[in-house]
Amino acid sequence: MNTQSNVLSESLESQAIPPVISPSQRVYWSMRRELWENRSIYIAPLSAVALVLFGFLISVLGLPHKMRSLPALDPEHQRRAILAPYEFAAGMIMVTTLIVGVFYALDALYGERRDRSILFWKSLPVSDLTTVLTKASIPILILPLLTVALIVATQFIMLVLSTVILMGAGLSAATLWSQVSFFQMSLLLFYHLGTVHILWHAPIYCWFLLVSGWARRATFLWAVLPPLAICFVEKIAFNTSHFASLLVRRMTGGPEAMPLPGRLPMDPGMHLTPGNFLVSPGLWLGLIVAAGLLAAAVRLRRYRGPI
Repeated sequence: MNTQSNVLSESLESQAIPPVISPSQRVYWSMRRELWENRSIYIAPLSAVALVLFGFLISVLGLPHKMRSLPALDPEHQRRAILAPYEFAAGMIMVTTLIVGVFYALDALYGERRDRSILFWKSLPVSDLTTVLTKASIPILILPLLTVALIVATQFIMLVLSTVILMGAGLSAATLWSQVSFFQMSLLLFYHLGTVHILWHAPIYCWFLLVSGWARRATFLWAVLPPLAICFVEKIAFNTSHFASLLVRRMTGGPEAMPLPGRLPMDPGMHLTPGNFLVSPGLWLGLIVAAGLLAAAVRLRRYRGPI
C-alpha cells in the first residue's frame, strides 16, 4: 500500500511541475510563430525571384546576338551591358524585401493588439523582451540573410542559363564568366546587406516597431508624419534641412556604408571599406538609438493593452 501511494504521489508531483523551457527554445518557437503568421516574409521574395527568372528566360534568347555585338563597345560599356540583368535582379529582390520589412515592422506589435491575440500570447511563458527582439530580428536579420541567399541563387541560375544558351549557339561563355565575377559580386552583396540593411537600417525598423506598439490606428501615417513635420518646421523656422539630410543619409546608406554613391553594391568597381564603416559615428549613434527604441517598444508591449 505504501508503495502504491508513493508512486501515486510521485506521479502527481511530476504532473504539477511545469516543464523547463530554455531561453533558446523560447526564441526558436517565437521565430517559428512569426514565420507561420507572416508568410509574406518568404512568399513575396520568392514571387520576386520567380518574376525575375521568368523575364530573364524571355530576354536570354537574344543573348547570342548581344554577345556578338559586344566587340564594338569599349570595355566599360561591355561590362555594364553584361552585368545589367544581374544588377536588376538583385535590385528587384532587395526592394521587395525592404518593402516586406517595413510593413512587417509596422504591423508586428499593432496586429496582435488589433485582433486581441496579445492576450493569448502574453499568457505563454515568453517575456516581452524575447517577443520584441524576435520581431525585430525579422526585418533586421532574417530578411537580409534571406535576400542574400535568394539573390545569389537567382544570379547563379541566370549565369547557368546564359552559359547553356551561348554554348547552344556555338559561342564561348568565357567572356560572360570573366565579366560577371560571380564570387566577387556575392561578396560585395553580402557586405552591402550586412552594413546597410542590417546595421545602418536598424534604427529605422526599431522606430517602426515602436510606432507599431503605440499607435491605435494608421501606423504608417504615425511613422512617417512626425519626421516629415520636423523637416517642415526646421525648413520654415531656420531655412535649413539638416534633419532631412540625416533621414536621406540613413535610408540610402550614406558614404560610410556606400563608398561609391550611385553605384550598385555588387559593382566590381566598389572597394570594401569595413574599417571606415566600423569607426563611423553614424553607425554607433544609430545602434544606440535602435537600442533605446527597442527598450521603449518592450515597455509599451508590457503595458499596452488590446485596441
